[in-house]
Amino acid sequence: MSTDPAAELPFFYGSISRSEAEQHLKLAGMSDGLFLLRQCLRSLGGYVLSMVWNLEFHHYSIEKQLNGTYCIIGGKPHLGPAELCEFYSKDPDGLVCSLKKPCLRPQDTQIRLGVFDTLRDNMLREYVKQTWNLEGEAMEQAIISQASQLEKLIATTAHEKMQWFHGKITRQEGERRLYSGVQPDGKFLVRQKEETGAFALSMMYGKTVYHYQILQDKSGKFSMPEGTRFDTIWQLVEYLKMKPDGLVTVLGESCVINRAAEKTPVLPASRLRPANGYTPPPQAVTETPMPVTPADDDVDPYHNPNEVRKFNIQRNLLLIDEVELGSGNFGCVKKGVLKTEKGQIDVAIKVLKSDNDKLVKEEMMREAEIMHQLNNRHIVRMLGLCSAENLMLVMEMASFGPLNKYLSSHRDNVTVENIVNLMHQVSKGMKYLEEKNFVHRDLAARNVLLVNQQFAKISDFGLSKALGADDNYYKARTAGKWPLKWYAPECINFHKFSSKSDVWSFGITSWEAFSYGGKPYKKMRGPEVTRFIESGSRMESPAGCPPQMYALMMECWTYKHEDRPDFKKVEESMRSYLCSISTKAKPEEPAGNAEPIK
Repeated sequence: MSTDPAAELPFFYGSISRSEAEQHLKLAGMSDGLFLLRQCLRSLGGYVLSMVWNLEFHHYSIEKQLNGTYCIIGGKPHLGPAELCEFYSKDPDGLVCSLKKPCLRPQDTQIRLGVFDTLRDNMLREYVKQTWNLEGEAMEQAIISQASQLEKLIATTAHEKMQWFHGKITRQEGERRLYSGVQPDGKFLVRQKEETGAFALSMMYGKTVYHYQILQDKSGKFSMPEGTRFDTIWQLVEYLKMKPDGLVTVLGESCVINRAAEKTPVLPASRLRPANGYTPPPQAVTETPMPVTPADDDVDPYHNPNEVRKFNIQRNLLLIDEVELGSGNFGCVKKGVLKTEKGQIDVAIKVLKSDNDKLVKEEMMREAEIMHQLNNRHIVRMLGLCSAENLMLVMEMASFGPLNKYLSSHRDNVTVENIVNLMHQVSKGMKYLEEKNFVHRDLAARNVLLVNQQFAKISDFGLSKALGADDNYYKARTAGKWPLKWYAPECINFHKFSSKSDVWSFGITSWEAFSYGGKPYKKMRGPEVTRFIESGSRMESPAGCPPQMYALMMECWTYKHEDRPDFKKVEESMRSYLCSISTKAKPEEPAGNAEPIK
């Protein structure tokens, strides 16, 4: 059972509003330094310190930090809310005065649970059971060890459990549901736009339905236009029940989905004319194409690679630089130039050591055969093979190098949105491989190469394997030297590889990207990583990583491969989130272009 760290404090009231807090302080005498603690609606796990000074009320937000400490904005961090209040009782440190007298909860007053408090425990257990296939003591241990990250993850999807959330429906369908039954002012629902996945609020006022776009900034916070920002959708909704924050009125009754009434899509024949004299016309339902993301518009430097792709390239067409881009057991990768009929292009040349044995040459030829079959803008294409003084694989050049190294050395000028864009491109490349029945088996940030800061390509197909049309997975004969920290449980335990195991690796690669080239599992060794995963534990979210992206990582790390999303779903999730943070935020117009009453 999850317990609020403030639950034992006699001056903690739980989820009460500002006005209710002020009422309690009034009844307690309004003496200077009188204070109470309540749950913060704006930030997850945070509190608000409400206090009195000179017969006036003062409210201070207490935020929970990424490292688990608590602090008032601009103040010192503290281990918990109790320690924080104890500190400010001795030193005001920026408050109007020090805390002098707690406003104790009356004996007959219980701590009021917030909307999420009533759902959290069941959602945690449901998530851990479905995602990691754990029950009993193993489930409890997993929840305890990952409590902070799991609660944040669960909170970001808690709106899906609310009776006012109607999922992906059209504006017209939202209106139909609001007009069904009684139509009091403030009746509302939240829906997701089918075309972009962004959220919208539809509400009733004066027998007219108004629509508002819920904005989401680059940090993942939600708000109404020019309104207060919240970590989650449900926090925003709870706040709008108390304050209109730009809406025509506060939110009132929830419009609950009525499954039995789904077959009666009847809008009223005529709508009552609102006070401003405008009658909104019916809304037409239109089909919309899949949303376009910034990545869809990026120019591939190899805009027509088939013009230069030949399986056998003559040696006299290659100029090889002495600059090495990388090396390995096979040999090295050098920078070079390929002469074509239309000029010269920069290429990367994988040069096999002359003393390598027959097996290594066969492996390189197999890689060449695999890469020659692949043609996608987000996969490093093989342009050809050259057999001269050495066997050479000629590939597209990605001059910005591996993703992990680039991010670690350019942390200050690569934004989170930039990383989301790059990882979306990786998901598109992997979706292509999935459709072609290829498993990569070595997807990692070191094998994602950047053409420039905005364009990524997947590379290194040395471990790739083509699946038969009817095969779901490939079983390796031996373990060999494998990148275990990127491997799914079924790869480690049973040597089984599939697109679903590549999805697990995509989760690890995403973690590397959002930690700006961090090393997964820190200093753990292979057996320790295996035990860590089997216990139900997962890596914590990188600092500053959007909750939606960490939620996707956790989905990728679903223990059972059959329960993991495929790359089609992963790419859709990435596309939806990228669109939501890339679209210039502007309020959605109300039905019929009527202006909301301010």
